[in-house]
Amino acid sequence: MALSRLWSAFILIALLVATYQFISHPSEKAIFSQLVIGKAGDSTKVGQMRWSEAPGSVVAGLSASTRYTEGKLTYKREGDQVVAMRPQSVNGILETCKDAVNLCLGLIGVMTLFMGLMQIAERAGGVRFLSRLIAPFFTRIFPEVPAGHPAHGHMMMNFSANLLGLDNAATPFGLKAMESLQTLNPSTDRASNAQILFLCLHASGLTLIPVTIIAMRTGLGAANPTDIFIPCMIATYMATLAALIIVSWKQGIRLLQPVLFMWIGLASMLVAGLVLFLASLSRTDLESVSGLMGNGLLLLIIFLIVLGGVYKKIDLFSAFVEGAKGGFETAVRIIPYLVGMLVAISMLRVSGSFDAVIEGMKTLFSSLGADTRFVDGLPTALVKPFSGGAARGLMADTMKTFGPDSFAGRLSSILQGSSDTTFYIVAVYFGSVGIKNTRYAIGSMLLADLVGIITSIGLAYLFFS
Repeated sequence: MALSRLWSAFILIALLVATYQFISHPSEKAIFSQLVIGKAGDSTKVGQMRWSEAPGSVVAGLSASTRYTEGKLTYKREGDQVVAMRPQSVNGILETCKDAVNLCLGLIGVMTLFMGLMQIAERAGGVRFLSRLIAPFFTRIFPEVPAGHPAHGHMMMNFSANLLGLDNAATPFGLKAMESLQTLNPSTDRASNAQILFLCLHASGLTLIPVTIIAMRTGLGAANPTDIFIPCMIATYMATLAALIIVSWKQGIRLLQPVLFMWIGLASMLVAGLVLFLASLSRTDLESVSGLMGNGLLLLIIFLIVLGGVYKKIDLFSAFVEGAKGGFETAVRIIPYLVGMLVAISMLRVSGSFDAVIEGMKTLFSSLGADTRFVDGLPTALVKPFSGGAARGLMADTMKTFGPDSFAGRLSSILQGSSDTTFYIVAVYFGSVGIKNTRYAIGSMLLADLVGIITSIGLAYLFFS
């Protein structure tokens, strides 16, 4: 029910904001058309005026061959007329439906491959081995999952793929983990405690090396593209730790057990050691090591799975095809959930709801006399729970507007690396197993995101103020 209420609220708020824009701003008469049939990159004509009647700032900045942007509008000259255009950065409803389906189609190949490999790993006993290895830790934070259950191995593979930034591998492993946990769920449409904790830890987005962010900063001319590496690592680790604490408190799990304390402490030391090692590398070496760690481990996993299948003398290709069929079915099954969520999110963005929130926050903190530099980096954080691609776009836009080495540019980079796409994950993962009642999952995930955001802002001031 929580997801249903949230989805309804997104749509209603978007329509109310769009209606207000239509009534109160003459330049927003095309807002409803943009909501429905608009395409990213399009510009809608919202008005024109004679050259002599145009505002002074527009006339001063406009020649016959140039365009001038002021606020949300772009002006161009056509003869003795000045035409106002409203550019659109987000697809409307109809185009978003196509985007959602194309996204699922793009997942089919990856899902088919890794679900097939997972089937081989299960028949060869690799998942059971991984489950027994991680059992001392997982049996305490997932008390409803029996020791040695395949779900432990599936979750471990998902967390490992996330840790190394292997998004393509993390999603199939995560969906397989949800399917395994669903077999233990006494209610087919209500999220279990184990599913909620797994998804909250997954959504916290713990990643060791933010390769994409570093690459974008390099392309935009940052003096030191890797200077956000340590803040990113700390922020995402704090978000993951917050997710574990929040859900453990809600489920009555005691984290101060000697075994859990030892595992969490060991993980913290390993992460700290790896951070110190990677921080000592140059940008070129860091990119080389990250590529070797990520792609090398992925190839090693495939090699070990196939080698294990050969050792156990199983029919490798038949096992692969059997598992691959499940990957195709899962990718198709999540289409309705993804279409519904992405459409609601696009309506919020096209309607200007996000812009209103940003302007409101700027006004609030200005009135309190607080430093408002961080507000310019917040659009990335506000959009990240809804869309990873949109958040990357806003991060790039922030760096282009203020500079990659500006406070806002660096903060947006840290925020991009501090969490994952909460609502996308909820729609895809719960949708894949038919969960309708998500209970407190969304609230816990957003609270962990908030911890990541606050930590990111604090680290930005600490490192770059």
